[in-house]
Amino acid sequence: MPWELVIWIVSALMCLGLLTQWWWEPRAPFWLRRSMDSPWRWYLLGFPLTVLRIRWTWRRLCHTADLSVVRRPRYHVIGRNTIVKGSALRPTAPRLGVPRATMTGLSVRVHLHPGQTPREFIANAETFIHAWRVHSVRVISVKRGQVLIIATARDPLAQSAAWRRFPAPRLMAAVVGRTGDGSAWVLDFRKVPHWLVAGATQSGKSTLLASLVTELGAQPVALVGIDCKGGMELSLFARRLSALATNRAEAVELLTALVAEVERRMAVCRSAGVRSVWELADDTRPVPVVIVVDEIAELYLAGTLAGRKEANECSTLLLRLGQLGAALGVHLVVAAQRFGSDLGPGATALRAQLGGRVCHRVNDESTAEMTLGDLSPDAVAVAQAITEEERGVAVTTIGGHWVRARSHLVTPDEARHYAEQNAHRTPDVPGLIRAMESGGDAA
Repeated sequence: MPWELVIWIVSALMCLGLLTQWWWEPRAPFWLRRSMDSPWRWYLLGFPLTVLRIRWTWRRLCHTADLSVVRRPRYHVIGRNTIVKGSALRPTAPRLGVPRATMTGLSVRVHLHPGQTPREFIANAETFIHAWRVHSVRVISVKRGQVLIIATARDPLAQSAAWRRFPAPRLMAAVVGRTGDGSAWVLDFRKVPHWLVAGATQSGKSTLLASLVTELGAQPVALVGIDCKGGMELSLFARRLSALATNRAEAVELLTALVAEVERRMAVCRSAGVRSVWELADDTRPVPVVIVVDEIAELYLAGTLAGRKEANECSTLLLRLGQLGAALGVHLVVAAQRFGSDLGPGATALRAQLGGRVCHRVNDESTAEMTLGDLSPDAVAVAQAITEEERGVAVTTIGGHWVRARSHLVTPDEARHYAEQNAHRTPDVPGLIRAMESGGDAA
């Protein structure tokens, strides 16, 4: 059989398979559907087709979306006293760079015409999605006169239970999920020491905290929990926690002990002539401490006089830990269903110390604005667009840009199993133990 005939037959079968994919793909066996989800399918088939679609539609798309410009003047002089105003019939589209493939999509640079701004392309991101038939499009400005368009072919945040887990890159770094470009979502406390996590009920906030505690539990780190809802969430990790406060009075005792521990570490660093505990030798470095506060509103809001006094003490102590703890190995993770000015001036002051921001689906715009507004205003609208079906999906900031991300799903049974498995890694912090014992005796 001539090779030309074989090539024609194979090409015809591939075209037939593509045209009938909508029919046979749901009926295909599991192993075939799994192979269709392989990245090789995107590199060999999806990427070339998408590039052709982008090249084919780019000029017409720019003209329709008013992204093309006219190089000729809009006014033309006829005679001595007559000026004709009009538009040229051939507007010029911005120059499109060479598309580069990624694991979940592609990226391409666009060179802007003089007078164009990235905002025009950001506003037309939805237009690119429908024209190129991809899952999502993100437009960022990485260089003057250029924009980078990042297109995602399929949703990389789907089916979180089947994700492959990545190892932690170093101490005090936790891989809690996956970002929108398919890479690992890492919370690195050495880079960003304190974090604010906002999200409404059933939005995935507790899942993120469970994934974080699970990942840090496998490291030589002291985990401290403050859960004023009776310990319903963090009590699953009680075997791995160095201390757990379940009401505001216990939280005051625990935070007071943590501030004393910070002052002790300050004295150690001062005597050693260093500015951070990470500059100390490994055998003399104090164990890192991560404080997880679940639902901070329970600490800040109070109805009685005694409750308001305890709330003010908690606010002051948390603010001191946020200001002093970064260089001393004491880190904060503050979670809230709603985070706004109604919690008091202490909440606004504490937010300034929480450089890491994560915003799940929220019920009001002020919480999204309070969480992401001062870091990336464009991310506020993206966070508000998260639907109720997208549990675990959040908007966070990485490298100065916002990204969508999703945390690993950790069930309550898995949380108890991980806590039991890593219970032997729980370090002893004498100051915390004495604080909890004194709090229990007072009660």
